[in-house]
Amino acid sequence: MNNNYCIIMAGGIGSRFWPMSTPEKPKQFLDVLGTGRSLIQMTYDRLLSISPSTQIYVLTNESYAGIVKEQLPDLQMDQILTEPLRKNTAPCIAYAAAKINALNPNATMIISPADHLILKEQRFTEIINTAISQANTDDKLVTLGIKPTRPDTGYGYIEFDADKGTKAGEATEVLRFREKPDLNTAKEFLSKGNFYWNSGIFVWRTTTVLNALKTHQPGLFGLFCDDNSKYNTAEEQGFVNQCFEACEDISIDFAIMEDAKNVEVVLADFDWSDLGTWGSLSMHLKKDENGNSAIGDHVHLFDSKNCIVNVSNDKLVLLDGLEDYIVIESDNMFMVLKAENEQEIKNYLKEVEKKSPKFFKK
Repeated sequence: MNNNYCIIMAGGIGSRFWPMSTPEKPKQFLDVLGTGRSLIQMTYDRLLSISPSTQIYVLTNESYAGIVKEQLPDLQMDQILTEPLRKNTAPCIAYAAAKINALNPNATMIISPADHLILKEQRFTEIINTAISQANTDDKLVTLGIKPTRPDTGYGYIEFDADKGTKAGEATEVLRFREKPDLNTAKEFLSKGNFYWNSGIFVWRTTTVLNALKTHQPGLFGLFCDDNSKYNTAEEQGFVNQCFEACEDISIDFAIMEDAKNVEVVLADFDWSDLGTWGSLSMHLKKDENGNSAIGDHVHLFDSKNCIVNVSNDKLVLLDGLEDYIVIESDNMFMVLKAENEQEIKNYLKEVEKKSPKFFKK
C-alpha cells in the first residue's frame, strides 16, 4: 500500500512577479517558461512519481478552487482543500495533516509549494524517497535544503551539522533556521559551507507533525486537530472555515520547525528555483550575446545588457541604453524596474495601489 500523500501549497499571490502575476491569477497558474504547462501543473506531474493521483491534494485559497480544477482536471473536488483567509502555512498544514490522518493514520505527507521549478525530476524523486525513509524510520520532521549557488538575500537558510554529513542526498541534523540575511551575512553563510537554502519542501508522518503541533502550538492543534470527526464529511468546510477565522497567522517554520528537536535536512542537489523573482526566472531563459532575456515576438534591444523583457506577442517594443533592467507588460499594466530593486516590488505596489486603485481588484 502506498501511504504517501502529496500536498501542493497553492494559495500565494506571487506579488513579486507583478504585473504578470496578479491576485486574480497568481504565478502558480501561469506558464512562465513557455512550456505549455503552468507551474502547478508541472508540480503535479512531478509528484505523480511519489503518489497516485488520488493521493495528491491541493491547498489553496477558496477563490482559486475553480482554476485549480480547470488546470488539474484529474483531481476530485474533495482533493482541493480551500482556506477562506490567508493565514500563512502552519494553519494550512495543520488542516491537511488532520484530514489526511483521519483518512490514513499511517500516512506520510510530502508538502511542496506549487510555484517551484525543478529541472532534474529523477533526482528530485530520489531525494524525496530519502526524506520519506528518514521520516518513517526515525520519526523525523524532514525538510529539503538546496545547495546555494550565490549569496542570495531572498531565501531563508538552514544551518546544518557538517560533522554528521555534507554529501548531497544524505540527511543530517538541522542546527537552526536562519531568516533571510543581508548580503554580507549571505556571503558569510556561503563561505562556511554548512548553510543551504530553505526550500519550503517538507516530509513527515502525519502523526509526527500532529505531535509537534500539540507540543509547540497547542492553540493551533486544538482548533484543527483535537476533533477530527468533521473531516472527510459534509461538515468539513464549515468547520475548517471557523478554524481559519480563529487561528493565528503563522508560518510552519515559526510554528514548529525552529523549536522542534527532531528536525533533519536532506541535502538536495537537483536544479531548483522557487521563482520568487524575475531575476530567478532569468536563469532559466535563453539569453542573447549581451545577456538579455526577451519573451515576445517583436522585442528589439539596442545598446542594452542583462535585461529581462516579457511582453505579449502582439506588441512591438524598442529599448535603448538599458542595463540590468526588468521590463514587463501584462494586460493594461507595464513595469520598468532596476533589477537591483526587485525585492522592493511589494513595497512599490502598496504605493501604486493607493494612487491607482482601479487597477487592483478587490
